[in-house]
Amino acid sequence: MEFSSKLLENAVYEMSQLPGIGKRTALRLVLHLLKQPEERTNFLSDALTKLRGEVNFCSSCHNISDTKLCEICANPNRDETLVCVVEDIRDVMAIENTSQYQGLYHVLGGKISPMEGVGPQDLNIVSLVNRVKEGVVKELIFALSSTMEGDTTNFYIYRQLEELDVTTSTIARGISVGDELEYTDEVTLGRSILNRVPFESSIKTN
Repeated sequence: MEFSSKLLENAVYEMSQLPGIGKRTALRLVLHLLKQPEERTNFLSDALTKLRGEVNFCSSCHNISDTKLCEICANPNRDETLVCVVEDIRDVMAIENTSQYQGLYHVLGGKISPMEGVGPQDLNIVSLVNRVKEGVVKELIFALSSTMEGDTTNFYIYRQLEELDVTTSTIARGISVGDELEYTDEVTLGRSILNRVPFESSIKTN
């Protein structure tokens, strides 16, 4: 792809670094921005700059937040004895949209994947174990996608918690094996949480 402007080429290149954005799509987006009033581009750049420079991660659950403690963890009406373990922020949003869950969350920041060089030390697992050790959490719900990496991560965390007084469960398999949580419809996802099963049972049946 040849460009008539180095500025245009650089902008397209940076845009194409985003996931799911190829160079043709990046070019279309950049040209669209050029057609908009300059202030619209400034609003976008300001929003991204502020996001990158000022965003916080909740000190308890690692969710993205504007404050030290996210709104979910700070909500006194949430059940602090129940914690749903998810891969990333998108899964928190997906579960919240079901309006079927009133507990708290723990965002791991990924899944164990040796092929991609991601080990347990790269995830927020130590902080999860420490939360359980505090004695407030009574049940952990594993809500990772039903992939090999998700199952491996679930099992690793389960082994770390075996000696602790906490119940572990996993979402019901109303979600197809291999599906990512964020793409599951709200009704199915909500029912999967409500109909969760003991994690030990999921090990025996898998």
